This record gives sequence, C-alpha cells and structure tokens, in this order.
Amino acid sequence: MRDPLDLLDVAGLLTDEERQIQATVARFLADRVRPHLAEWFEAGTFPRELAPELGRLGLLGMHLDGFGCAGTSATAYGLACLELEAADSGLRSFVSVQGSLAMYSIHRFGSAEQKQHWLPRMAAGEAVGCFGLTEPDFGSDPAHMRTRAVRDGDDWVLNGTKMWITNGSIADVATIWAATEDGIRGFLVPAGTPGFTARTIKGKLSLRASVTAELSLVDVRLPADAQLPEARGLRAPLSCLNEARFGICFGAVGAARDCLTVALDYARERVQFGRPIAAFQLTQQKLADMGVTLGTAALLAIHLGRLKDGGRLQPHQVSAGKLNNVREALAIARECRTILGGSGITLEYSPLRHANNLESVLTYEGTSEIHTLVIGEALTGYAAYR
Repeated sequence: MRDPLDLLDVAGLLTDEERQIQATVARFLADRVRPHLAEWFEAGTFPRELAPELGRLGLLGMHLDGFGCAGTSATAYGLACLELEAADSGLRSFVSVQGSLAMYSIHRFGSAEQKQHWLPRMAAGEAVGCFGLTEPDFGSDPAHMRTRAVRDGDDWVLNGTKMWITNGSIADVATIWAATEDGIRGFLVPAGTPGFTARTIKGKLSLRASVTAELSLVDVRLPADAQLPEARGLRAPLSCLNEARFGICFGAVGAARDCLTVALDYARERVQFGRPIAAFQLTQQKLADMGVTLGTAALLAIHLGRLKDGGRLQPHQVSAGKLNNVREALAIARECRTILGGSGITLEYSPLRHANNLESVLTYEGTSEIHTLVIGEALTGYAAYR
C-alpha cells in the first residue's frame, strides 16, 4: 500500500535491511514509548530505565564497530534517528548524545583501556554518557572556553562550567573538553568524582522529555589516564558534533513526518461546512506544500547518508542538511498546528510539542546562523564568523 506522505518514493531508495531496521525501531516506539510521550513531556521527565531497552535494541552507538556496538551503516543509523525523533526530539537527543557524542569521543579518541571499560556498558545502556563542550558564555565560540585543565604532577586538575548538557545529571561518565597549555583536550570524568556536580535545568519549554544539565568542575582531580590520548585541538570535539548533526538531518525529517501524519488524519476527519477540511483548497495547498518539502528533506537526508557511507561526506554538507531540514521541519510543525485549530495547542496532538522541541534542535549542535556561515565559507572561501 502506498504511503501518501512518501510522494517521491524515498522508501524505494532504501535496502531491505535499512527498511527492516527502520520498521523495528518504529514498532518498539509504538509499543513502548508513544503511549507515554505526552505524560513525559508534561512532567518534564526522561525515563532513565529506557536506556537498557534501547541498548538491547542495538540503538546505542549503533553506527560504531566493536565493543558491543551494532556496526550498522550511517544511513541505517540515520533512519533510526528519523523514527526516534518522529516520536520525540528528546528521545533522539538521548540516543544521539550517547552514541554520536559520548561513545564516539571514546571510540575515536580514547585509549584501548578506556574503550574496553566504557563502550560495552554504554552500548548496553548500563552506563549513560554526556558531552561537555558548551559553556555559559561560549556556545558558538568553543575555542575560547574557560574550562581549564592544569597538570599537577601526574594528575590533571579541572575547573570550569559546562551548560545545556543533555543527559548531564543522569550520566555515569562525562566527556569534558578543557583548555590546556597544549591546546584543547578531552577528559573522561566519572560521576561521583570529587568536585564534579551536575544540576538539572528546570523550567524548560522545549525538550521537556529530555534531561538537560549544568556541569560544575571545582578542582576536579583526574589521573593521567583520564585524558583521551588521541584528542588534540578543537577539531576533536567538532568532529564529534558532526556525527551528532548528521543524525539530526534525519531526525528532523521524522518530526516533520509525524506532524504531517497527524494533520492529514485530522483534516480527513474534521468536518466543517458539511465536508472534511481536507477537501478545501486552502487546506490542500498547505498539505501539498508540506508534502513536497518533506519529500525533498528526506531525499537530502538519504543523499547525505550515502555520502557518509561512502566516506565522502564533508562538514559543510552536514551543515546544509541540518540548516535545511530543521528549518523546514519547524515550519511544517507550525503549519500543521494551524490545520488542527484550537485542538493543536493540546498534548493530544504532537505538532506543537514537536515545534517546541525543534526550537532547541534549531539551536543546538550549531545554530542556524553558524551553519549559514559554514555554507557561506564553502561558497565564497571567506570565513565570516566574526
């Protein structure tokens, strides 16, 4: 049966294995997650007990090789992100931070001992990770971070603050980026280390079904082997961010698809002036425009997945994907809310929840302004970040 939302037959571009992975994730979410999303969003909670279930499904670090990770293709990982964010951006954020930031930083830059100690437990969801780069005064400009790591004999002593850290207050280990006399370096800080505290940020209007925290490091003493030995300079954390941004390119498509699914179903059932509102021209114009936009965003995501699987994906292409797909998903969420009318402001329907979440997705892992400048530099050759 043809999916009315797949106007461009994007599904026809997928392999049988990719479609199976996507369907498996969708079934899990339908059974275990979707019935509770409105409750979690309203309460502002994320169920930590989901982590082992996501691990058993093979979603945590699924695109990494070895250490209990599934080793899937980048495109398959992207399709999983699509389904996760179709449920809620907070859920995709958890999986993205766990796998593409915390686990990837260890997998790519860690020692053999660090990998063996942390990655199998993180892949199983037995341990949760977070990624501490953003600071209260330095978000888009991490090169000027104030967190410092100073040698003291064989140890390192860290001082600083990290802000807007997903998973921060439920994490068992944090990858913390700090400036040293030799440049920016990464460190693994286990929860419970003296001087290291995490405070959950309350009062959020977005990503409510997600844990966001402020991390504080006051004279945190770490042994020499806490340093990620292969992480040197700002390129290391930025490469991790590109991994997470890639997943967002797909995730945004999922959020947009869910909004359009809800709006289309509602338009077919909602009767005004003696006929379903789906039969009115103005409603069909909205639906048609959104359907085309959704299809082109999905095509872009799949294309980026194929580039990444072929080892050809460039950072500015990831920026183009995140900028376009999140921006368009947010526009679709808002437009779908108008089709729902007054009902659209309740948690019974997902578009406004998605719109609220996408306001955060628009900002994190690089703001739209920064990604615009990345693309501008690729076009002109001039860096205009200042």
